[in-house]
Amino acid sequence: MASSAHHQMRSKLSVAAAVLLLCAAGACLLSSSAEARPHHHSESDFYSIVGYSPEDLASHDRLIKLFEEWVAKHRKAYASFEEKLRRFEVFKDNLKHIDEINREVSSYWLGLNAFADLTNDEFKATYLGMINQNTPASRRSSSGSFRYAGVAAGELPKEVDWRKKGAVTEVKNQGQCGSCWAFSTVAAVEGINAIVTGNLTSLSEQELIDCSTDGNNGCNGGVMDYAFSYIAGSGGLHTEEAYPYLMEEGECDHKDDEQQAVVTISGYEDVPAGDEAALVKALAHQPVSVAIEASGRHFQFYSGGVFDGPCGAELDHGVAAVGYGSSKGQDYIVVKNSWGSHWGEKGYIRMKRGTGKRDGLCGINKMASYPTKDH
Repeated sequence: MASSAHHQMRSKLSVAAAVLLLCAAGACLLSSSAEARPHHHSESDFYSIVGYSPEDLASHDRLIKLFEEWVAKHRKAYASFEEKLRRFEVFKDNLKHIDEINREVSSYWLGLNAFADLTNDEFKATYLGMINQNTPASRRSSSGSFRYAGVAAGELPKEVDWRKKGAVTEVKNQGQCGSCWAFSTVAAVEGINAIVTGNLTSLSEQELIDCSTDGNNGCNGGVMDYAFSYIAGSGGLHTEEAYPYLMEEGECDHKDDEQQAVVTISGYEDVPAGDEAALVKALAHQPVSVAIEASGRHFQFYSGGVFDGPCGAELDHGVAAVGYGSSKGQDYIVVKNSWGSHWGEKGYIRMKRGTGKRDGLCGINKMASYPTKDH
């Protein structure tokens, strides 16, 4: 028979689930685009951003209440009460980690997000999707040219944001499919297409998952260069509307309807590896596909600020660099992720540049590439 404590816990969780509403506006916001660290404002402002307060950590009843609010906000459903209890324990451990880091670091902050009931191992197994770069032939050779090599550093603008230039679509969500490589590829192609044609068109990740199979493995990972090769060789990529995302692998449908619009590219080029200056040169001209190590617990719960690690350089996640700039003396690259708009800064992360490391923060300088498109 369950203990009285167990009954009490069940009762509190059940009652809270029945009566608590979603977080009030601003009370559990998980992302911030503010330039200044919220600590520089009031404590209440900061804790409204990260989704908890110190009082939540001091009371078991407050923890239960916070968990139920979080469950409702993210529409979580568990198969059994025992599973819910297990997730509550994971949630508590993650919250403790988030609070510890927020007390230690000053350039960025962590917050409760949709991954808060997942252990880091579970998170890593589900939400990444780069093929292991240590495997043979993990990267297809491009033309070998780098068209921005001759651009002088002094000619570059101090900051670039392709979102403001109309070359970045809304943040998307790969869900529980290791298809980050497809989202990274699509973001870069959407960008160059908008720059060349003036039309920002949301394109199909699902087509890449289903059809770009020469070296790529659908929801089990892939490489952006392979996907660029597929698009260049297949006649183009269909729109998101024509070939919508399913969050799973499907049969390749080339949609041979003449009425279906496609976006083409002429090829792709690799940014010289380990060369941050070259990456910035490319990024000044167009959004760029980059690979990073995103499996760390700090990255999992990133909520805002200029992220400076810790992280390694074992590439496991494909994302898109869409700008660069500086904040309070810290240079950064703006990165578009594919975990939805409630992660990070409305779906984005600012990653520190100028670290002095050849590979860059989280390996961002190791494997950057971009599509080319004839004018």
